[in-house]
Amino acid sequence: MKPFTLTAILLLTTLTQAQKTPPDTIYLHGNILTGTHLRPNDPSPTPARVQAIAIANGKILAAGTDAEILKLKAPQTRIIDLHHAFAMPGFNDAHTHMGPAGRQQLSINLDGVKSLAEMQQRIRTYAAKAQPGIWLEGGGWDHTLWPGAKLPTREDIDPITQGHPCILERVDGHIALANSAALAAASITTETPDPAGAKIDRDSSGNPTGILRETAATNLVFSKIPSPGPEERTKALNLAIKDALAHGVTSVQDNSDWEDFLALEELEDAHALHLRFAEWLPFDKPLEVLKERRASHPTDDPLLHLTMLKGFMDGSLGSRTAVLDAPYSDDPDNSGLPRYDQDKLTQMASERAAAGFQLGFHAIGDRANAMALNAFGAADQVATLAPPSASPNTTDAHIVTTPPPPDPAPAALRFRVEHAQVLLPEDFDRYASEGVIASMQPSHLLTDMKWATDRLGPDRAKYAYAWKSFLDHNVTLAFGTDYPVESINPFRGLYSAITRQNESGAQTFQPQEKISFNEAIYAYTQSSAFAEFREHQKGRLEPGYLADLVVLDRDITAATPQQLLRTKVLSTIVNGETVYSQSPNAQSPKPKAGANN
Repeated sequence: MKPFTLTAILLLTTLTQAQKTPPDTIYLHGNILTGTHLRPNDPSPTPARVQAIAIANGKILAAGTDAEILKLKAPQTRIIDLHHAFAMPGFNDAHTHMGPAGRQQLSINLDGVKSLAEMQQRIRTYAAKAQPGIWLEGGGWDHTLWPGAKLPTREDIDPITQGHPCILERVDGHIALANSAALAAASITTETPDPAGAKIDRDSSGNPTGILRETAATNLVFSKIPSPGPEERTKALNLAIKDALAHGVTSVQDNSDWEDFLALEELEDAHALHLRFAEWLPFDKPLEVLKERRASHPTDDPLLHLTMLKGFMDGSLGSRTAVLDAPYSDDPDNSGLPRYDQDKLTQMASERAAAGFQLGFHAIGDRANAMALNAFGAADQVATLAPPSASPNTTDAHIVTTPPPPDPAPAALRFRVEHAQVLLPEDFDRYASEGVIASMQPSHLLTDMKWATDRLGPDRAKYAYAWKSFLDHNVTLAFGTDYPVESINPFRGLYSAITRQNESGAQTFQPQEKISFNEAIYAYTQSSAFAEFREHQKGRLEPGYLADLVVLDRDITAATPQQLLRTKVLSTIVNGETVYSQSPNAQSPKPKAGANN
């Protein structure tokens, strides 16, 4: 008889301890990817694949074979037969805008319009039903999808908005189109100067065209619009949450308004919040306000908690407002619109890091990334650790955990750059030495690749959307979608990460930056959990972790790239409860016939 290995002993200990707590639910006959061993040298005793899992009190109690897990069954245990369906940890989207996403669904939704004429028709249809005197709002348009890729103007929408003031955000949120009535309401005229870090586009006579670039310009109009009330915010959030759950997303790291966070608190208090939220706070707010807001909600709440401070270094490549070290290749008089000067940014970052805040900076252009790294380097010197990741609160399940570092070394601070789309070659090493997380959205490349090389030129394009280069430099890579800029569908992101092709497969962008499927899954689950200080709670289906999982219509690890794009979610389970099901009355998820076709 062979001696037991350490792994076998640990697994036996886990099952023995699990017998002390009867499971609420057992999932049997599955093809379950636990999330363990996606990376080399993972010490977990839980196998990479199991047939069954037991859940108790919202957490994984045990994972193993059908026979092993059935031994834990108690009279009250519910048994769910997966019928060999594929299951895996729920996706953790590391970058969303849930409030705006939901409100976009309630307003003029211009997502995916393929021409100016289609945009005009959607506006015309909405305006015809609008009550007199109200503002028309909306977003999601992308002129790079249109023939000619020409930006729209106020003259394109004035005749169809029927006298309503109207403002419509571009898909990236860094440009908005305002009609003449909205410009008048904001007193924007030929005499209005460009705000700092922003721009008002003008025609040859100096008249505003209606295009407003970046927040300082768009806020001139948005500040005139009545804010949504609590009921509208809750309705919008529920729409966005429903969308996330239907796509297998069980956690989001979110940048919405403070009023949206208050609406989420009310949903949680009413036991009506079924998606986990890590909410961000605005970097620009006064430090005392930030401290008050942080203290207003428990930091160890597993369903809803406040995390990093979000600051903006620049805009977007699609709007040509991302800040580049050299001018745009297709706009040689423009290098983008910086939001900060370096000294002010460094001062603010240091103050907030010293107060124990995690920092996360939106930076897309190579110069913007360098500015963020400069600020992080200074903040490292004075920083206090943000609240550490909590270990699983259970005495009934064994799990190997690694305590956080005792000193605020750069890697322990978990500073983040959101997007990190273009880098100077030398800055990959700086990311690594500073321990900065690259929080990226691979689905952006599906949209951007048709014009990215035009914007950047062939040399800079080699250092764009550079997922493999980050991993080769041992940089933590966390994945999300930037929803609603892109669909919250994680399978598009996985496809992009492993192929770097557009969805038809007809175009490829810098294929040397592809990563493996295991690396992509890890970035979308465990690395994204690490980015919010929750890596000991989320991203794996092993004892002690939260019971957040998704059941799919195919084994995505065995699917071709095109099959991956067609993946459907059968069920989404959060905290051990089914919160989305393709068949609402079914308790036994079944894969579709021919699911891998």
